[in-house]
Amino acid sequence: MNRPGYIIRRATAADADTIGRHRADMYRDMGQLPVTWRNELIAVTADILRSTIVSGDYVGWLAAPDDDKSMIIGGGGALVRRRLPRVIEGERPHIAPGREALIVNVFVERDWRRRGIARAILGEILAWAHEESFDSIVLHASDEGRALYESLGFRATNEMRYGGRPRHQ
Repeated sequence: MNRPGYIIRRATAADADTIGRHRADMYRDMGQLPVTWRNELIAVTADILRSTIVSGDYVGWLAAPDDDKSMIIGGGGALVRRRLPRVIEGERPHIAPGREALIVNVFVERDWRRRGIARAILGEILAWAHEESFDSIVLHASDEGRALYESLGFRATNEMRYGGRPRHQ
């Protein structure tokens, strides 16, 4: 899709290394990636993406400038996950069959930030997820991205993360 100054396109398996680099740079920007692990994270991520993009278990979008479509300036995607069926409460209570889209790898190169690129990429992901009728759409927000996600309708949930071995009492 064309936007002012950039285009957004679907990712292919040939983009796996670029997406891996974006993932590493995302963790670097959050202060969570030691420099010595960068190349390993890129390689492991790209290796997984080559098969998951082909299988449809990962669906991604990439942004490039209008004048140089070979230069990828941002991207994001979703992992398709299966969950056990569950009850969905609210206005239309129902049993959800267990398909979830986990949004990952939302990243924009520093020089291109604050131009609406991440919002546009998320718009593509959300439109696709709604067309695919996922039960839920989730993500893990960085501090920098939280305001954007909240403006798009995401909200904090009651999820808890296991942090180590259980204590025996």
